Amino acid sequence: MSSSLSRSMQTRKTVIKTKGGVVAAQHRLAAEAGAEVLRAGGDAVDAAVATSFVIGVLEPWMSGPAGGGAMMLWRADEEKAVAVNHGMRSPAGLRIEDFPLSGAGIAGDLFPWEEVTGNVNVQGAKAIAVPGVVDGLGQVHERFGRMAWRELVAPAIDHAGKGMLVDWYAALCIASCTRMLGQDKDAAALFLEDGQWPTISGWTAMAEKRLNQSRMADSLDIIARDGARALYDGDLGAAMAHDVQDKGGYLSHDDLRSYRASMQEPLSFSYRDARFDVMGGLTAGPTFAHAFAEMERYKIESDADAFAACSAGLKSAYQDRLGSMGHDGEIPAAPGSTTHFSVVDSAGNMVAQTQTLLSIFGSRVVSPSTGFLMNNGIMWFDPVQGRPNSLAPGKPCLMNVCPAIGTSGRRRFAFGASGGRKIVSAVTQLSSFVADLGMDIEAAFHHPRIDVSGGPKLVADETLAPDILDRLRGDNDVVTTARSVFPYAFACPAGVMRDGDMNTGCTEIMSPWGDTALEIKEPS
Repeated sequence: MSSSLSRSMQTRKTVIKTKGGVVAAQHRLAAEAGAEVLRAGGDAVDAAVATSFVIGVLEPWMSGPAGGGAMMLWRADEEKAVAVNHGMRSPAGLRIEDFPLSGAGIAGDLFPWEEVTGNVNVQGAKAIAVPGVVDGLGQVHERFGRMAWRELVAPAIDHAGKGMLVDWYAALCIASCTRMLGQDKDAAALFLEDGQWPTISGWTAMAEKRLNQSRMADSLDIIARDGARALYDGDLGAAMAHDVQDKGGYLSHDDLRSYRASMQEPLSFSYRDARFDVMGGLTAGPTFAHAFAEMERYKIESDADAFAACSAGLKSAYQDRLGSMGHDGEIPAAPGSTTHFSVVDSAGNMVAQTQTLLSIFGSRVVSPSTGFLMNNGIMWFDPVQGRPNSLAPGKPCLMNVCPAIGTSGRRRFAFGASGGRKIVSAVTQLSSFVADLGMDIEAAFHHPRIDVSGGPKLVADETLAPDILDRLRGDNDVVTTARSVFPYAFACPAGVMRDGDMNTGCTEIMSPWGDTALEIKEPS
């Protein structure tokens, strides 16, 4: 972390209590789109559909219709949690022999895999997996939605028609990947100027440049009119698959037609006086559960106790995760391309949705027929054969996502985060702050955190109290750093909480775009 950063600046986000619904998302306008649906009488699921599509337009390097992820639902009338896995799969036609190891050691992206020749599992059309998020949204809307599907996709069409405004933060994200985006002519045309320079406004200029997302707007209009399966069964899906194959990838129309997200029973467990519902299977949900099982062995009476327990629980959980769900090894620091948002409506229904393209800008490939930035889900697989998560055709991807529903006393909350391997650390700590230390959402989200994500070092916020840092150093190799806007040393969470009949929400305090929006507009 740069030594030039201010040490006296303080950043906070306002948390407002309301009996109306709340949407917390990594982009303010996406949160507002969801809140507008709640004002129109929509369910939390309706708000989630609108928020998901809008954030895919306005934060396109993080997620979008060509991504995947997972959703946790809480249905207040049934007092029941529902898990929805809309994760990606490898295409059926994938050829393992196309991913030979380079012999150059560990690759330099999100995972500690052996480097593949040409990094074709990370960048380019061969890295593209079968997307799932749109089918997942379609299924939950069909079961729980109140409003018409077309109405919920309409805000995203409107934003895509205008084009995303490139402010300083967007320009910074684009600049961070300019060289890689320039390798795909359609990605370069969408995100770069003259196909090679990052789109950016002048140092003292007002942000006025916008991306041309008109093709994406047309595709979203097809999905709005014909339903979620238009991306899988219809001409839109056929065109997207054709684009990917033209660029050397494997995605086929048959892959899309055979894809179905799964609605399933959650992984549920008790922890002291609290209860959690998370996604099971090939996600970070089992890692979250393992961490809490380990933490329950510790007596927690203070902040220092909580951090010591979290550290031990996460270390144990990651050893198990990397040993049984994927290959062990040191994890390089790199940004992920994921977003999270949470919703609670006035009736207490909740949604925690994590959706992703995986790497920042995914595969750095744009489908010209659809305008969609494509995922690089193949990077989730270990390219070395004979391991728990080895690359293979027609196989579900091992995701780091960890949307969670928690209940502690009168409080129920829906938390999640973006940030690759850092996600489960953030969601575990925020949940512990509520369950073990009795914090409300404002206190939890403003509290300093640590990151334990399987590497040799524990990363700690430098503003943690000296006694906490000393306690952590007793069992860990600790490095301290500042909590900053870019890069993120810790994950980027978003969450909502219901205490009795009062709702609140908050997002990562350092996120310049993240915000909450309310169903009931507060007086100005």
